[in-house]
Order: sequence, then C-alpha cells, then structure tokens
Amino acid sequence: MTLIIPFDAGEARLDWLGLTDALAAGHRLPRAEIADTFLYRGKDTLLNRAAWIDGLGIAVKSATIFPGNAGAGQPTVNGGVTLYRDGDGMLEALVDFHLVTKWKTAGDSLLAARRLARADSRDILIIGAGTVARSLIAAYGAAFPGARFTIWNRTRSNAVALADATGASVADDLERAVRAADIVTSATMATTPHLLGDWLQPGQHIDLIGAYRPDMREADDTALRRSRIFVDNRITVCHHIGELKTPLAQGVITESDLVADYYDLDAFQRGSDDDITLFKNGGGAHLDLMTARYILDRYRA
Repeated sequence: MTLIIPFDAGEARLDWLGLTDALAAGHRLPRAEIADTFLYRGKDTLLNRAAWIDGLGIAVKSATIFPGNAGAGQPTVNGGVTLYRDGDGMLEALVDFHLVTKWKTAGDSLLAARRLARADSRDILIIGAGTVARSLIAAYGAAFPGARFTIWNRTRSNAVALADATGASVADDLERAVRAADIVTSATMATTPHLLGDWLQPGQHIDLIGAYRPDMREADDTALRRSRIFVDNRITVCHHIGELKTPLAQGVITESDLVADYYDLDAFQRGSDDDITLFKNGGGAHLDLMTARYILDRYRA
C-alpha cells in the first residue's frame, strides 16, 4: 500500500541534524543517476528532476516556480514528489512536496555549514525573508546553539515580519551586516549579485541558495575569487546555474577552483581558520531522494 505523507505529520518526526547525517550517508552510496529538464516561459519555470541511487531507490520531483504568484498571495513554488522502491520499482510513497523541499533546501546548506563554518560561529546573517529564510533559522539554530540571527531584505517590512516571528534582528545596511557576520546565507531571487566580495572577512562561511537558473546570481566575481568554493554536486551546479556557470564561462574561475562536492565529503574542511569558504546549494533530485527517504523512514518509525 502506497503511503501518503502529509506535511504536518511528516515534519513532526524530523530533526535537522538527523537529516544532515542521512544526507552524508546517502553520499557514501554509489553516485546518483540524475536527469534534470527545465522548461521556461518568461520568468516561470517547470523543473523536472529524477534520481536513482543504487541501494536507496528512485525519486521523481516536479516543481513549478511562478514568481508572480506572490502578488496573488499564492505559493511561488508547487509540485509533487514520488518515491519508488529500489528493488522492484514499485511506488512506495507520495511525500508532500513542500515538506521535502523545505527540509532538503535548508538541510543541504546545513550539511556544508557543519563541516565548513567555524565551530564558534555565532552571528548568522540571512539575506532574504521568504519561506527558505524561516527554515534556515531553524536549521542553523540546531547546529549552532546560541546563534544570533540578523535578517536583511530589500523590502524591509518583510524582514521585520520575519524577525518579529523568530526573535531575529533586522539589518538596514547590508555591507555592515555582512562584515559583522560569521556565516552569511543568501536565499533570494536575485539575477544580479548583491553580495560583494570586497565585504567578506577572513574566517567567514558563505552559503548561496537562491540562484537556480542560468540568469541568476547572488555573489559577485570577487566573492568567488576570494573563497574556497564547494558545491553539493558538480554535475547539477557548474553548467546549469548562473552562480558558477557564468564565471566559469567567462574565465573568472575554472573547475579546478572547486574544491569538492558532496561525493568527496572528506574534503569538506577548512584549510585554516582564516579561510573564506563558499558553498553553492544547487539542490538536485538526488538530495530530494535522500530527504524523501529520510522522511519515509522516520514516518514509519
């Protein structure tokens, strides 16, 4: 019988550190077979992602990203996730799309931060004030107890609303906030960089989440040049997402500047306390599969 896992019932059994451990374990298995297709209509996107990991199973995730929905009070991202058994390909579960997306997105970044950010990191700046930003407060708070969160957003009222709901503070000067942070995590829909490399400080960890299209970037060329760069998956990030696709094409960086992806987890470490580490969260169906499997396992338990 196919399980249907709704958002609230599924989330009640999850924890952030447990998820990152499951993601790490998933990357010890054979490398995922991944197929992504993108369809565009203006600013709207249909993203189909499928992954098959030997020993873990198959997941298919379809996502529609319609930025204009926000003006009508509707979610900008919708879709569905199906999980199939590894041994016989039978449909095993239908997992709430938003549950998988929420935990996969923030968990992807948290796994990198647990390995790359300094253990004494306490001041965390979140750029953006949407749904992902709220998840980041919960996720980073689990790994960095006592962290102080600051929110900056182009529309200040949105930052204030999120700060009021979470106990964070609001930054009015982005440059000053970046310079003061131990960790900077950005989750915006920006197409031109707002995070400048000249602002970065030794020892910081930078987490870039927002860009998912070839025409999107959150950090400038200087930020990339000054950082040790890590990605979740070279295949799904380097030549599909503008954050790295554009600077690679322009010769700003080369693929040899990418230290590692998650299939080389042992390389996810600082060279020194003064290193600036930069992680590009590109997502990918393999992470949806690992997350959906973790959700299903916890739900059954």
